[in-house]
Amino acid sequence: MWLILAFLSALLLGFYDVAKKQALRGNSVPAVLLLNTLFSSLIFLPSIVSALCGGGWFDGTPYQIPLGTAHDHLLVAAKAAIVLSSWAFGYYGIKNLPITIVGPINATRPVMVLLGAFIIFGERLNLLQWTGVALAVVSLFMLSRAGRREGIDFTHNVWIVCVAAAALLGAASGLYDRYLMQHLQPLFVQGWYNLYQLIIMIVAMSAIRAFGRSRGTAFHWSWAIPMISVLLTAADMVYFIALSDADALISVVSMIRRGSVVVSFTCGALLFRERNLRAKAVDMVLIIIGMVFLYFGSR
Repeated sequence: MWLILAFLSALLLGFYDVAKKQALRGNSVPAVLLLNTLFSSLIFLPSIVSALCGGGWFDGTPYQIPLGTAHDHLLVAAKAAIVLSSWAFGYYGIKNLPITIVGPINATRPVMVLLGAFIIFGERLNLLQWTGVALAVVSLFMLSRAGRREGIDFTHNVWIVCVAAAALLGAASGLYDRYLMQHLQPLFVQGWYNLYQLIIMIVAMSAIRAFGRSRGTAFHWSWAIPMISVLLTAADMVYFIALSDADALISVVSMIRRGSVVVSFTCGALLFRERNLRAKAVDMVLIIIGMVFLYFGSR
């Protein structure tokens, strides 16, 4: 079951990236990020209020969120800081780069997670899984080379650095998620970390308004903004449930979730009319084949 959930999470993440790209076109990154955390928090706010008031409105339902201990909240607050930092870097990157370039860079996260899973959790992969990982890694390096044809210098482009930083922080979050899911309820983590992200963003926006300059990209409303929150919340919910399975391998789940690049690539071609698609399409086939090997190697 955890494999099916991982693939569903990947599909939702692909559409999440597309909504994010659309929402950020000519838009203010901090404002979109603040609204994203706000809408995500509102989804879980009734359950959190119920836990704080001791009302038990959702007791016995899948929507129940426990109050938790102070230590539990410190763990979740740390996750909120890591994820929000990753988002901030990633939002700036995807706003200023083609989504068909950002997707493959993000897809390197499973390689980082794989190394961490070896060191921290002692996970081991079989031959089919290793084949899937190898195919995915090769395809990602080939896709990154396509950026040079679009005039993107990977060694001197600040937006590439932002996306790479987002990927590194995302990998750290993935490893941390595995630890959290062994100790905390999935909905508790998701609900409270969204609220803590909102608090952090409110503080950050207040600081920007108080000490920053007024220059910057103006904000305009887009219905893609609330879709970011809806799609991400659904993707994370499925992801946390998958990780809560005792048999789940974080290295495999993380790699499958990066299959979202297939969705974002397709939408980049159809909706955003991005270039060099023929060369990139060959590499996308390798990613798909790699996902198939991972699936059958994990059954």
